[in-house]
Amino acid sequence: MSERGTQTFGDPDDYAAAFGDARVNLTIMGAGDFTARLTRLKLRHLEVCWCRESLPRIAYISLPPEQIVLSFPIGGASPLFGGSALRNGNIVVHSRGERMHQRSNGVCQWGMMSFSAEQLANCGEALTGQPIASPHVSRVLRPTRAEALGFQRLVRHACHLADSGRNLIGRPEVARALEQEMLYAVVHCLAADDADDTAKTRHHHAAVMVRFEEVLTKHIDRKLNMPALSAELGVAERTLRMCCAEVLGVSPSRYLLLQRLNRARASLRRADPSTATVAEVARNNQFLEFGRFAVTYRRIFGESPSTTLQRNSQE
Repeated sequence: MSERGTQTFGDPDDYAAAFGDARVNLTIMGAGDFTARLTRLKLRHLEVCWCRESLPRIAYISLPPEQIVLSFPIGGASPLFGGSALRNGNIVVHSRGERMHQRSNGVCQWGMMSFSAEQLANCGEALTGQPIASPHVSRVLRPTRAEALGFQRLVRHACHLADSGRNLIGRPEVARALEQEMLYAVVHCLAADDADDTAKTRHHHAAVMVRFEEVLTKHIDRKLNMPALSAELGVAERTLRMCCAEVLGVSPSRYLLLQRLNRARASLRRADPSTATVAEVARNNQFLEFGRFAVTYRRIFGESPSTTLQRNSQE
């Protein structure tokens, strides 16, 4: 039985919660109203998503351990994976249960596809004569132009079917044929791949950043300084700054500030303006200087915190 459809979001948290088994935390970095469209098609053994987003952001993504997940840019405005720019046609094959950072610098489109390791092994054996094992570490695939175009064409076709009013995808034979075609396209891309298997430094930096996120979660209600962060991570301050600049595109302190501002914005969006105050929300998110908070908030999001709070009374 297939599941399909497109959802439109104006709240980053609602959008992040719509990814199913993958856990996504978004930190918005640009001014304006965030909007996103998520098209999902879930077949018997495979799921594909097409994501379209309006603002620059950093995403920290935890993938399900029981699935193999691919992520890939769609179109010209591509996200960065682990600090590495992805070209149109590149495909990231993630390790099972991987936790990783992905960021965008503005409007972007990208996709995800997931399936079981058993399905990949079976399809690989049917097409190449030997099973394809799930990767131990993530790999950036660079398939041939023909293979990449074929893969993207299938993804777009599947998402357009999911978004269509015609219920072709609800017919078992259509869903089965489409799923088989997409799995075969993945196997061909893997077989034709010129892979990036030498990025040991990238994997090391990614591991530091995962520990960084764990420390931030552990101390979510505290303001942390660089010496305390570095000591708990067991890395030099210089290393932490370098990893954050590469993977996040901002310094550790800037990322901490953006996370707190995003939490404050989420609280303001959900608060009752008849009872809540901006000062209260600011204090709850460790902003003790109200004037500085208001100025920084406006600079990042393009509106004052009081405007965000009052929106609830106007909607």
